[in-house]
Parts: sequence; C-alpha cells; structure tokens
Amino acid sequence: MAKQNFLDKCIAAVSPVRAVRRAAARTALEFVNSGYGNYGANTTKKSMRGWMYYGGSAKEDIEDNIDVLRQRSRDAYMGIPIAAAALKTMRTNVVAGGLMPSPQIDADFLGLTNEQAEALQAQVLREFSLWADTPVCDADRMDNFYKLQQLAFLSYLMNGDAIALLPVKEQPGSPYSLRVRIIEADRVCSPNGYDRLTPCVVAGRDVYSIVQGVETDESGTVVAYWISNRHPLASLSTQAGALEWTRVEAYGTTGRPNVLHVMNRERAGQLRGVPILAPVLEALKQLGRYTDAEITAAVISAMFTVFIKSATVQNGKPIGEMLPPDVLIDAQDQSSIELGAGAVVALNPGEDVEFADPKHPNSGYDTFFNAMVVEIAAGLEIPPEVVLKQFTKNFSSARGSLNEFWRTCGMMRDWFADDFCQPIYETFFAEAVARGRIKAPGFFADPAIQKAYTDCKWNGPSRTALNPSQEVEAAIKRVDAGFSTAEEETAQLTGGDYNRNIRKRVIEAQRKREVDEAAAPPAQQQTDPEQPPDSGGNEQQEGGQNNA
Repeated sequence: MAKQNFLDKCIAAVSPVRAVRRAAARTALEFVNSGYGNYGANTTKKSMRGWMYYGGSAKEDIEDNIDVLRQRSRDAYMGIPIAAAALKTMRTNVVAGGLMPSPQIDADFLGLTNEQAEALQAQVLREFSLWADTPVCDADRMDNFYKLQQLAFLSYLMNGDAIALLPVKEQPGSPYSLRVRIIEADRVCSPNGYDRLTPCVVAGRDVYSIVQGVETDESGTVVAYWISNRHPLASLSTQAGALEWTRVEAYGTTGRPNVLHVMNRERAGQLRGVPILAPVLEALKQLGRYTDAEITAAVISAMFTVFIKSATVQNGKPIGEMLPPDVLIDAQDQSSIELGAGAVVALNPGEDVEFADPKHPNSGYDTFFNAMVVEIAAGLEIPPEVVLKQFTKNFSSARGSLNEFWRTCGMMRDWFADDFCQPIYETFFAEAVARGRIKAPGFFADPAIQKAYTDCKWNGPSRTALNPSQEVEAAIKRVDAGFSTAEEETAQLTGGDYNRNIRKRVIEAQRKREVDEAAAPPAQQQTDPEQPPDSGGNEQQEGGQNNA
C-alpha cells in the first residue's frame, strides 16, 4: 500500500473516501504503462478490459479443445457451403488427382551415368505404378495411392491432422506387401479418455506422458500412438463392444516409420493438429445462420396464402385447401396453421393472422455476404475470388490473386509430400530392393546411399493460366536464361514430366514421319528425256490408223 504523507493523513481524517481515491491513484502511477502496455497489452482502457485473453500451453489451448474443434469443423463442412468450398478448393489445387512422383536419383554420388540413372528412374516408376495404381495398396482395398492422397489431405484439413499406418499383408497376384491404412484422427486418443501428464502405468506398460493419444518420453520425443479399435463417437448399435486401445510405436526397429502423422504445428510442444477452419468457425456459423434466415424469409415472402374468417365454425374441409395432409409439417397438431404456395385456409371465429412485412430478399445481403467471405478467406489464406470461383475484376487483380494462392498451395503441397508421400515412397523402395525387383547396390548399408536412391520430387496440378500464350513465352525465357529448368516449367504448366514427355515426343515424331511418308503420292518414274513417255503409244496409234 502506498505510504501516506502528512497531507494524506489530514485528508483521511476529514474525508476517508477521498483519501482512498488518492491512495489508489498513487498506486496506479507506480505501474505506468509503456511500450505494448499502452496498446495491445493494456488492461486499463475500456476497449481492452473486456478482452478475455487468458490462455495456457499448447495442451490447454489446443489439445484440450481439439474434440470440439474437430466436430464443429466437420459439421461446418457438411452444412455450410462456403466452408465446403474452402476445403475442396484447397484439396483440388494442392493435390487434385494426386501428387505424381518424379525420381531424382543422385547419379554423381552413386557413380552412375546419366543414361543409367534415367533407365533406373524409369524402372522405379514402372514398379511404383504396379503398386500405386491399384486398390491393393490400400489396406481397405478401396482406393489407389492417389485417391488415398485426396482422403488424407482432406482429413488433415477437416480434422487438423491425418493418421496413416503402414502394415504389411501378402496378396496373391501382387508383388508387394506394403499397405496404407488411413484412420480418422479421433481414433488416436488417450486410453479411457484421460491424458497422463505424469509417469504412470497404462495397460501394463510404463509411460511418461500421453496427450490425446500421443505418447512422449521424458525429453518430449514422440515414441508411440494409442489407437482405439473403433471410432469413439460411433454408436454402439453400429459397432458393438467396448473401446480398446492398441499401442503402436512411432518407428520400427529399422528406423522406418510405423505411423505417419500429417499435421502442421503452430506452437512448440504441440502434439495434435488444429483444423484449418478453427480460426473462422464462429464467422462461418454466423454466416450460415444468416444465409438460412434469408432463404427462409424469402420463401415465406414468396408464399401466397389467403385466410378466410367466417362467423360460424368450419367443420368441413376449407375451401380451396392447397395443403394436403401428407405434406403438413405439424400433422399431429390440428391447431397449427401452415403456409403454402397459393393456399386458401379458413379460420374459426376469433382467430386472426397477422404478418410482418419481411421485405426479403434483403438488398444488403450480397454486400454483407461478400464482406464476410473476404474476412473468412483471408483467415484461410485463400483469395475470395478463388473461393467463390468468380474472377469479375481486371486481369491484373485475378492474376495477383492466383499467384498469391499458389504460394499457399505450394507450401502445403511440400508439407503434405514430406509427411505422407515421401515416407510411403521410401518404404516402398526399400521393399522393392529387398525383393530384388530394383537393383540398388549398398542401399541397406549406408543411409546416404538410401537418400541418393530415394530422392524424389512430387509434382502437383498445373497452375491456372489466365493467358496461356504469355505463360508459355515466360517459361521459355526462364529456361533459356537458366532461371529454371524444362522439368520445373513442365510441372508448373501442365503437371507432367518433361523427360517422359520427351521420350513420347520422339515416338510421336517417328510415327508422324511414317504417316507422312505413307500418305505422300508415289514419285513419277524417270524416263529418257529424248523420247516423250507417250511417243510410243502415239506411233502405235498412228500405225494402227495407217493399217486401218
């Protein structure tokens, strides 16, 4: 408490209330705001007093709220069109039909010639296609590898993270046993729904910490995942039986991952991912409610229902009744009055209906809706033109929006390839070498050799070209100047493989020459220039005439 001087004591003796105010003011002066204390960290301004800013670690802020975030995110995707548009737009532009592998074998390190490296890369692609192009690669035997990418990426966007297991299972007719099993993020959860933050025993095993199904050791390293045998939210009628958990170690004895955890961390110490819609869930829900209200009001305004008031009770069917009993919403409530298109409903004496004029559709709906979409799109790093699929502005604005969006897509594509595609490719490569289908000397002897063999680039969908001619000209100039390579430009413009295209172009050119030669008219035979070709015929004709 602030010290009282002689004047304060005198004021306290005469007016204790004023003395308390002086003491409080003196105490406040001891904590004069400075720097951020005058702005973002200020707690005395009226505009900042109501800000509920208290938070905690990544566990309190994220993991403890992840269940609600997941369920609300999925609900928004299933019921709010703009939310579904955002997630599907991101999926289509990042993954599309699936990221295609382009092996980048380090020929110099491995001592291979360029021809040998290209031949080996072609063989790797053939073997990988043998496994990836069929549903055999899916543990559920439903999707091929590229459809699994779409499922994993959409699950990552919707739930915050995606979990994939890499079991092995022999299949007749398939040379590879590697399988990919994608499970919903909810199934990775702590046993019995309780996190363990201190060392304890779980299922007869000593564990240091388990948060939302992710087990870590004393250094914070992820060591295992706890996976339930069924979805925790599944009803017992569809999947009977009590929940049971299986502990799956993050890595096997060979160092290969057993579990692929696709997520993007936002904070240090974070163990589970946040749905991409989490920051804009409130805005999405409010926008969805507003849209539903506008649609309902517009439908009601469009109804033309006539009510007739009579002096006597009407026991029979109302005149001109247009609402059949099978379409009544409240068929059990005989007193309910419902609207209909062109309906005529009779009322009993004393009953009256009064309508407020809703004046819908609201003239300001479009402006408000577009403003909300701009705010939501900014939070998702998606330009509003891309979300709405409306490029109504000028060319420069549309091009700037697409270029900015492709930065986001490129970043997310790299993350997804590192977390999902590349580990699966490396696991497949190791099995192919172990089975002798791919020759890679020294592969299991040195990690550096493994890296040299399994280096791969994952090409996604091509960029949207507003002016294809200018895009091609710019690509040619970048290649000629050495700023880029033909392989990189091909991946960006068409999503294809330059080397594969060149090989096909050679075949196409050969076939074109064969077709041109077959379609050309036969060359005329060379004859003696001193004797015209038809001279003999003329002489025979003249001789024949003379003989005649």
